[in-house]
Amino acid sequence: MSSGSPATQGAQMPLVMWWVELEWRDHMCQWIRLYFQQVIRNPPSYQILLTVSSEYYSQCIPGTAASSSSAPPTAVASTSKPSTPTTLSTSTITSSGSVPTGSGTGPGTTLQTGYYWIRAVADPNFHKYLQTKPIYLPGTAILESYLTAGQFAIVDGQLVELLTPGTFLYANVIASTVSGATKLAVEFKKDKNTYGTFAWSGDALQWTVAGLTRPNASAWLVCENQSLWINLGSYGYMTPAGCVDQTIHYYNDKTANA
Repeated sequence: MSSGSPATQGAQMPLVMWWVELEWRDHMCQWIRLYFQQVIRNPPSYQILLTVSSEYYSQCIPGTAASSSSAPPTAVASTSKPSTPTTLSTSTITSSGSVPTGSGTGPGTTLQTGYYWIRAVADPNFHKYLQTKPIYLPGTAILESYLTAGQFAIVDGQLVELLTPGTFLYANVIASTVSGATKLAVEFKKDKNTYGTFAWSGDALQWTVAGLTRPNASAWLVCENQSLWINLGSYGYMTPAGCVDQTIHYYNDKTANA
């Protein structure tokens, strides 16, 4: 890993930039987050941009960074036939020793064209991947083992999970009916989401909706049973009981890994 002088120029907030090798990206992001959280107790809003192998940019977003012009193009759902579809059942064991509930057919363990893995890059869910529970079936959005990671794309503001060619699930955000709610549930369904829009900011997954202001559109929560929630509050501040703050990011290597 090599680094240059940090740049702190930006129209709306400080921009901190390093050049890093691809394999060091997640470790650098994690180190930067820990530094700002533990050393600088009350950091200003800032944006960290990593130049990865001089080919594309990758962001670490612990603050309220604006959308980056380096965001990848919106992915188009692929209709090409996966080479090795995977059927999971209750006999499949995750790395944590738990047994996925139910069964479903997915696209396999090789990333399909136009799709991404989505994972956390900081403890306590470092390299836990977005997927559904039950696996490859309508259900709760969770972060779990790379062995059962889903494959996703954003299409017209919808977060789409690929199952088989022409078969998809859609991330649905559940609007709260409770005044003063601090988080929103996320479930995958066969029907498209009608509440809000998903987008990339750098490599970070964001969700926004008209009429609802969030301090950080990239802020998520992982709560009981690894369930994934949208954080309506500030990242790392007044975290709801039983939950931890996370940001989640796309990853486009050929296979998911720990």
